[in-house]
Amino acid sequence: MNLTPLPRVMVELLVRAALLEDLGRAGDLTTDAIVPADATATMALAARQPGVIAGLDVAALAFELTDPRVETTVIHPDGSGISVGDVIASVHGPARALLTAERTALNFLCHLSGIATQTATIVDAVRGHKAKIVCTRKTTPGLRALEKHAVRAGGGGNHRFGLDDAMLIKDNHIAIAGDVRTAIERARAAAGHMVKIEVEVDTLEQLDVALATGVDAVLLDNMSVEQLTRAVAMVGSRAITEASGRVTAQTAPAIAATGVDLISVGWITHSAPILDIGLDCQ
Repeated sequence: MNLTPLPRVMVELLVRAALLEDLGRAGDLTTDAIVPADATATMALAARQPGVIAGLDVAALAFELTDPRVETTVIHPDGSGISVGDVIASVHGPARALLTAERTALNFLCHLSGIATQTATIVDAVRGHKAKIVCTRKTTPGLRALEKHAVRAGGGGNHRFGLDDAMLIKDNHIAIAGDVRTAIERARAAAGHMVKIEVEVDTLEQLDVALATGVDAVLLDNMSVEQLTRAVAMVGSRAITEASGRVTAQTAPAIAATGVDLISVGWITHSAPILDIGLDCQ
């Protein structure tokens, strides 16, 4: 599994903010009252559901920032498939730190592993076709880089990270510009030679205009399988084809069979259920 590591400084800011949200003004009142300051413990991050892991480095950082003496031993790294009962990692160190950081660590780990798991489900559904599953900008504010990392851990790919990555001409751009051709021409006039241009089309008529005007990619939005098949044939090798709209693990195989290059799925980042992972004393 080749996963690009995220900049530590960025992740550290997110984790510190999450810890501060939990610790508030007075820290962990319960743990500090019950657990002796010199107590140590070893605890296991254990899977309570099958799935794919993502976010272990973030979880480990939550423990480390609470107390640098905490040591994390990873058994199943990001991108690993796990079964119920598998120990994903163990943490050892001051017991207070382990209990105080528990919820923050699990919030990140369960959320990101849920994204990786749901991504893997759709990736598996289209296996054998050339289509690649990609995420969108429909992410939790502040967590985009982590959530896109989780998509990669699940075997998917990333669409734009932000508005500054590339030009994506959507329906509202077209409506304000007046028509597809005008929107593309304005984008082309403003784009540098390194900037890619993609246009969203809802009909084959719009697609015909987009191809005649010239774009790098076409987003075939909410088209039926029959329309997608015709659209892919129209495009040929002139542009990258991307299908989107209400994609599930059940509908993805038929969409992939049309020959599209990409299938974008928003809900894998904005609505994926968590993967249930617990922290248990060993």
